[in-house]
Amino acid sequence: AGLLWQLRPSDVEVELLAHTRDVVSRDLPAETGLHTGWVENGGLFIASNKQRLDEYKRLMSLGKVYGVESHVLTPSQTKDLYPLMNIDDLYGTLYVPKDGTMDPAGTCSTLARAATARGATIIENCPVTGIQVRTDDFGVKRVHAVETAHGTIQTPCVVNCAGVWARALGRLAGVHVPLVAMHHAYVVTERIEGIQNMPNVRDHDASVYLRLQGDALSVGGYESNPIFWEEVSEKFAFGLFDLDWDVFMQHIEGAVNRVPVLEKTGIKSTVCGPESFTADHKPLMGEAPEVRGFFLGCGFNSAGMMLGGGCGRELAHWIIRGRPEKDMYGYDIRQVTPNVAISLPSRRFHHSLTDNNRWIRERSHESYAKNYSVVFPHDEPLAGRNVRKDPLHEELLRQGCVFQERHGWERPGWFNPGGAAPVLDYDYYGAYGRQRHRDYTYNRLLGDEYTFDFPPHHDIIKKECLTCRNALALFDMSYFGKFYLVGPEATKAADWLFSADVSKAPGSTVYTCMLNRQGGVESDLTVSRISPGAPGSPLAPAFEG
Repeated sequence: AGLLWQLRPSDVEVELLAHTRDVVSRDLPAETGLHTGWVENGGLFIASNKQRLDEYKRLMSLGKVYGVESHVLTPSQTKDLYPLMNIDDLYGTLYVPKDGTMDPAGTCSTLARAATARGATIIENCPVTGIQVRTDDFGVKRVHAVETAHGTIQTPCVVNCAGVWARALGRLAGVHVPLVAMHHAYVVTERIEGIQNMPNVRDHDASVYLRLQGDALSVGGYESNPIFWEEVSEKFAFGLFDLDWDVFMQHIEGAVNRVPVLEKTGIKSTVCGPESFTADHKPLMGEAPEVRGFFLGCGFNSAGMMLGGGCGRELAHWIIRGRPEKDMYGYDIRQVTPNVAISLPSRRFHHSLTDNNRWIRERSHESYAKNYSVVFPHDEPLAGRNVRKDPLHEELLRQGCVFQERHGWERPGWFNPGGAAPVLDYDYYGAYGRQRHRDYTYNRLLGDEYTFDFPPHHDIIKKECLTCRNALALFDMSYFGKFYLVGPEATKAADWLFSADVSKAPGSTVYTCMLNRQGGVESDLTVSRISPGAPGSPLAPAFEG
């Protein structure tokens, strides 16, 4: 739809969006003399309750740091700004005057013109049929060439920006690309008198957006029962689906509630195309762990136009300099795992998850359905759970353990005095004819933590912490990665690897960091000094000298 909102819950995303906005509104027109279709009509976030407005106030505070102008408006002020809006159920709104929209087709053609002028070659109607991968002398797989219907191009670098076709393209190189394809739609209304120059609207609680399109509106959103595109066709590059009104109608109802004049306004056209969505609703970027030189720039969860400019620049830095300029930790397919004992870079998604279709499908559905939900600090997924469990799982569950999910592992979070709270099979929030779980203790405990204040279980966690400090606690660290550093120069290597002094007495544990060449933090971890001698575990190596 070409919407661009400047405020997101992540500081890095605010920076990425700012770059896209600069490129579309200023840089491309200046460089090419062409218009990207940028219209700066502002954006309006709708809050129907206090929690939602609190979230917007947090966004506003973050925006101030980056110079993004925004204002919290009362319902009456909102009505003055947008006279056609129903404010009966409004708690307040957040207005961002310099949000806007771009024309996707105009932006793409302008980018193509600018790239060609700088020496790029754009070849259309040239399907990729294979990717040659060779193993070097060190046993590392590397991209060698791209095979097409019209010849082979030798190259050490491929960037997979193929959207819903990214999984198929990844398979050609032996790379798992964990995303799913779904139908995603919007409709364009007939002309609406008085809608001209109105800001774009995002009504999160109704899960609907209203985009200004001349003297009409585009209406779309995120439903709880999206249609999966089960068999992705290679011959559908510019195709559209027929709109399923049974699925889409909930967005019309939300839009009519917010702008009542829509009830008497006709629909001029519908647009329903394939979009790619990921398990954590973040793009897949960076170099694939399986093959060197194979980069990902896909899975943008319907935010590709917004994030494309900023992410494109970071991906260019990644390829040329070996790493992005910004902290792209949350997007990196080779995400470093935090809080592990002597950690090394690992996959953002464990390999047991990236080729697990049930996990990818469940988590991608939940991320899609909750896209407009309030982002609380203590939320946990209900989808794709119980995939990786350690031997103590059932015992901890009986003790009332409330589990959290990290990297596929079920790890202990805190202990509920009220008894067991097992994580049940995913019910898709009642979609697709499934029965929603009733009396779901884990979900209820999770809902109690939906607050920006201290959660109700804060006092329980306090008691756990004080017991650990003053008495005794046993920690289940099964889900941590563990690496043994052995050899005659292990101490010298440790002094070079870690930022803190880890040359302590045997039995000591030091909490420290691993840094990169720029002094940035790659991982935080614990390092334990172990006495020489026979191994204490059948999995541990012998320590001699």
